[in-house]
Amino acid sequence: TITNSRHLAIIDKDAFWNLPKLKYSISNTGLKLLPDVSKINSAALDFLDLQENMHIETLPPNAFLGLSTDVIKERLTRNGIKEIQSHAFNGTKMQKSLMGNQLLKHIHSQAFVGAQGPVVRDVSHTAVSVLPEKILKDIKVLIAKAAERLKKLPRPDLFTQLTEANLTFPSHCCAFASSRKNFFRDFCWNANRVMCFPKPDAFNPCEDIMGFTYLRILIWFISVLAIIGNLAVLTVLLSSRYKLTVPRFLMCHLAFADLCMGVYLILVAGVDVHTRGRYYNYGVDWQTGSGCSIAGFLIVFASELSVYTLTAITLERWYTITFALRLDRRLRVRHACAVMAAGWLFASIAALLPIAGVSSFSKVSICLPMDVETVASQAYVVALLLLNVAAFLVVCVCYLCIYLSVRKRTFVPASADMRVAKRMAVLIFTDFLCMAPISFFAISAALKLPLITVSHAKVLLVLFYPINSCANPFLYAFCTKTFKRDFFILASRFGCFKARAQMYRTETSLLQNGGSTPTPKTCEGTLYSLVPINHSH
Repeated sequence: TITNSRHLAIIDKDAFWNLPKLKYSISNTGLKLLPDVSKINSAALDFLDLQENMHIETLPPNAFLGLSTDVIKERLTRNGIKEIQSHAFNGTKMQKSLMGNQLLKHIHSQAFVGAQGPVVRDVSHTAVSVLPEKILKDIKVLIAKAAERLKKLPRPDLFTQLTEANLTFPSHCCAFASSRKNFFRDFCWNANRVMCFPKPDAFNPCEDIMGFTYLRILIWFISVLAIIGNLAVLTVLLSSRYKLTVPRFLMCHLAFADLCMGVYLILVAGVDVHTRGRYYNYGVDWQTGSGCSIAGFLIVFASELSVYTLTAITLERWYTITFALRLDRRLRVRHACAVMAAGWLFASIAALLPIAGVSSFSKVSICLPMDVETVASQAYVVALLLLNVAAFLVVCVCYLCIYLSVRKRTFVPASADMRVAKRMAVLIFTDFLCMAPISFFAISAALKLPLITVSHAKVLLVLFYPINSCANPFLYAFCTKTFKRDFFILASRFGCFKARAQMYRTETSLLQNGGSTPTPKTCEGTLYSLVPINHSH
């Protein structure tokens, strides 16, 4: 036994010669190279202790050849080993523990060639990022606790003898899941015999990001629809040569927020396709990496800015209709700029808080801030949800006031009154359909009383959450007369719809020059008019 000899830097190659009863233990020394043990041939050695030798950086080929003729337990822990070279354990019969070699990054694929004996591999507390495939077929017990860099496991079918695994990341145990209903069914030949720890939790079940096939299809359709629709709105509105109005200004912000939602969905859909069937190997990198942080920022920013802008649009409608005859009280673009600056600041702060440590985007594969372990995180999630519910109630009250205001006007015909009611019903219904399911189940989960699983929450995310992002371009832009005018005029620049564009130019020119009786101003023109209102003659 050689211990606590920090100034011992080298041991002569002939120091150990024909010692059949040697007990071999070297710890806490200044050795830079392993001593030559090829001539020991001990028959009494049953335990090799080599630890806390921080200057030994490499295990060379045949490092322990000739050490013993019997099976021994080898403990190579807390050394400075960075690399294990080819055939390092050749000729040994050992149970090998590499635990605690925090600098160990590389194990050669041939490192265990020629080794025999008990097949327990312990790489806990190391910097190993890859397990060589050639050492896997004989392993019966794999221990890799606190191996933070080991984020990917080799194919499960390579572990032909594995019976127990104690790993760092719960998602890796999905590789050995016994259920034939998940995407690991191709490897179930070995699954029933492997005990794996730690088990995956409820937030990260053994499934792809999109756990159902129909969700994988729908998310592409919805994301493309949201991106194309809102890009079209932004292109048409920003290219218009007409004066920028408050409604058009607000609509641009709404379209941008909904575009961000589409980008989030297509980002998640793309990662789902890339990791399909192997998410257990990509989950750690995705959820703890910058990709998930970007996706989480996008969805929180998009949803909060969209809700804020929808509320601002509704309040602007109510204000403009209520004070339609008070020209001195009309809203100006400068007022809208101040309102939306506050909205952008609020949405940005809300999206940055999880990155700053209040809640977390890495809790689930869809990168939502579902971490409510601390009081601050719980308060953050509940506050956002309640603000969204409050915004929905404000929208409902404003539309009710608008409807009652329109009904009181004697020059509005009954058919127009009914169209107003139907239009408002559609707007409120889409808002309700988008927010109600998400808010209800999210609030219950935030209060630690979950009513649905994460798998079913993904259904809500795909089917309900993006409803507004897809519907808003149609409800607030495509169906309005002003948007159609701007669209046809833009298209005419490329040689399309020239006749329709000229018709809209003529109509606009007549209105501006007093060539026909103008309609009362409802929401500054027709872009957001609920119904055309004509003067009675």
